[in-house]
Amino acid sequence: TPEALETFVRERHVEILETELRAWEEDERQWPEKLDWSLFQEFLRVEHSYLAIDLDDETALEISDVDDALLLDKPLDRDQRYNDITPLLAKFQIGQVVRHRHFPFRGIIFDVDPVFANTDEWYESIPEEVRPSKDQPFYHLFAENERTHYVAYVSEQNLVIDDSDTPLSHPDIQEWFNETGRGRYELKKGVAN
Repeated sequence: TPEALETFVRERHVEILETELRAWEEDERQWPEKLDWSLFQEFLRVEHSYLAIDLDDETALEISDVDDALLLDKPLDRDQRYNDITPLLAKFQIGQVVRHRHFPFRGIIFDVDPVFANTDEWYESIPEEVRPSKDQPFYHLFAENERTHYVAYVSEQNLVIDDSDTPLSHPDIQEWFNETGRGRYELKKGVAN
């Protein structure tokens, strides 16, 4: 319900504000002095969404962890399809380094589609025996292999976390991301995906 969502956000509004401010300005001395609910309401808008992005590095968010009251005005039937799309949860997040489960390339996520959003021609070009389902998150990557750099569009089922210490060298990464020093990347101030 809207009330449940507001309660959830109010309990975490300072943390959410800090995350948003850090994306724009890392120097906390440049932030507003008072991070309160009125500042939150002035600068941020909250909307319901069927896509959740797990921002916690420590534990994976499971679909059972999502409170249905935060998503819908009525209880969620997990077997029901809503507008032909099942409720989805993004396993990976923007700035995360991943690799393909089957092919020798890796990259950094710079955008997420809650479901397939490319052309039918692109989808049909994938051999049917390995063609992924459309009703899952798809990720846009600045991808690279041993020979080249490129942009890849990959289904969630075909990605795994890349835990190597090998730095990425895709030339677009520097335009979009700051490296955090933990092998993770944050979007630069002013970059919209």
